[in-house]
Amino acid sequence: MRHYDTALLRDIDHKHYYHPFTNHPEMWSKGTRIITKADNVYIYDSDGNRYLDAMSGLWCVNIGYGRHELAEIAKQQMEQLPYYNSFFQTAQLPAVELSEMLASLTPAGLNRTFFGCSGSDANDTIVRLVRHFWTCQGYPEKNIIVSRKNAYHGSTIAGSSLGGMTTMHAQGGLPIPNIMHINQPYYFREGEGMTPEEFGLERARELEKLILDTGPDRVAAFIGEPIQGAGGVIIPPDNYWPEINRICKKYDVLLCADEVICGFGRTGNWFGSQTLGIDADVLTLAKGLSSGYQPISAVVFSERIGDVLDKKGGEFTHGYTYSGHPVACAVALKNLQIMRDEKIIENAQQNTLDYLQSKIALLGKHPLIGEARGCGFLGALELVKDPQTKEKYDENATAGKTCRDIAIKHGIVMRAIGDSMVMCPPLIITREQIDEMYGLILETLNQTQDALNH
Repeated sequence: MRHYDTALLRDIDHKHYYHPFTNHPEMWSKGTRIITKADNVYIYDSDGNRYLDAMSGLWCVNIGYGRHELAEIAKQQMEQLPYYNSFFQTAQLPAVELSEMLASLTPAGLNRTFFGCSGSDANDTIVRLVRHFWTCQGYPEKNIIVSRKNAYHGSTIAGSSLGGMTTMHAQGGLPIPNIMHINQPYYFREGEGMTPEEFGLERARELEKLILDTGPDRVAAFIGEPIQGAGGVIIPPDNYWPEINRICKKYDVLLCADEVICGFGRTGNWFGSQTLGIDADVLTLAKGLSSGYQPISAVVFSERIGDVLDKKGGEFTHGYTYSGHPVACAVALKNLQIMRDEKIIENAQQNTLDYLQSKIALLGKHPLIGEARGCGFLGALELVKDPQTKEKYDENATAGKTCRDIAIKHGIVMRAIGDSMVMCPPLIITREQIDEMYGLILETLNQTQDALNH
């Protein structure tokens, strides 16, 4: 077994490695965790500590760690064709086969695929694609894309503009022009005085009001995650998405479902659109597409869009050096074949999905929790000072940060989004591992409550 000098690695990290989404002075004062290996639902650090990864890496390792078949297919593809581009009327076999696989898995009518490297660049592609689609038909002014406050659609200039997080907009002069936002369907914090049904309709109809105020001839598309992941696992009322469907169809607005987190089994079906009843024209895919084993994303879109681009689009002046990268596509294809052939989603539906949600609901009875919410293999525990009044401990997310750090000490990885502790374990997690996860979270909540009260 390799020996790691953790202190030396932390020193090198401090001097040279600038991390994404990190408060660096805070991190350096504590020291980074150096993750060295992973297997099944567990990760290990350079000091030999084991953690149950209740976040699937970054919402992505749906198939679990340590699938040697994916390493082997990457090796084979690297030996045969490690790289070639998709420009200049060229294609590679893995990209062709993966696009066919996606057409077979995605909802009917979504048969065209554009490949990228991340969910962020896929949403950049959507901005270009949607506006090009309308311009090709003589409507260049139909270029406004609507998203939601507190949504996350990536961290590129276009992706973070589509997202509705004010902390991101504060850096870099965002959003870019012709991106607009409506309120999120966050019933726990914003639905006071209404039933979930009343709230769902009210929030959905903000889109209709915006379209009418702006002009249907100006609004090109609406984009939303089926369930807001990085916003805190915000699950809309049941009638929210059907009303969004109606509005988009009525005013001929393209509906884009950002399935980066919700896709590939995360909500109990292949896609969150199927679980929540979304009739999308465009899907953003990444993360679970390769279960995080390779960086790859895809924009899958309808024949309606494809036909227009084929006939009137000319050259689509957009793309990336690694669009359709043969190794990434080969690994993603093998990942999806394993999920399909081993019936990973179906087995999870039958054996562990409801069990996981029952444990999340049970944790919701803890006196520190104001709301426990979940769907499929997504869950959130919202920490509050008083469950009756929903009072927060403070506005600085002290409860969430405290709980996150205590969780790590107990050997479990959860993510703090504000004061919501979120989780999305790999789909292959067993009942026994769910029991272990439940016990570790319960210990964490108990210790967090003591820490906050004292």
